[in-house]
Amino acid sequence: MSRLFPLAGLLRLRKLQQDQAALDLAEANARVATIEARHGRARTALGSLGNSPQTIAALNAMAAARSSSRSMLAELEAVGRNHQESLDSAQTTYNAARAESVALEKLHERHAAALLAQDLHAEQTVLDEIAGARWHRSHPGTNNTATNSTGTNNTATMNEEETP
Repeated sequence: MSRLFPLAGLLRLRKLQQDQAALDLAEANARVATIEARHGRARTALGSLGNSPQTIAALNAMAAARSSSRSMLAELEAVGRNHQESLDSAQTTYNAARAESVALEKLHERHAAALLAQDLHAEQTVLDEIAGARWHRSHPGTNNTATNSTGTNNTATMNEEETP
């Protein structure tokens, strides 16, 4: 098994896409919050207009101001709907990017777990070999080597009596 995660490049790309989607989502949230604040200020301004004009000119000015404020509120509501749609789209994009990223992160975690298991198995194999060699050194009469007539060591084969 390769030590490097084979999909590491794709995982980095998905992380970048997720970060970009998160940035777009934050910008959309900021735009919606700004529009909502402007909408609230416009409603407050419309509500604070006086209710009892003293002259006809004041009455006409009040009517014009209210009409202007209402049209401004209508425009703000339209812009707010557009920004809300943009926010919904950004949220959907972020959720999709996050889902793709999470799937690759899980694969990466499985790869890391498999590497760890492989490393632990290799380490255990080495420890078993060391322990076996130490045991054979401490019990010289039980080793599986025999010296032939030329003085060299040959590995003896185990017969049925020696089989554990």
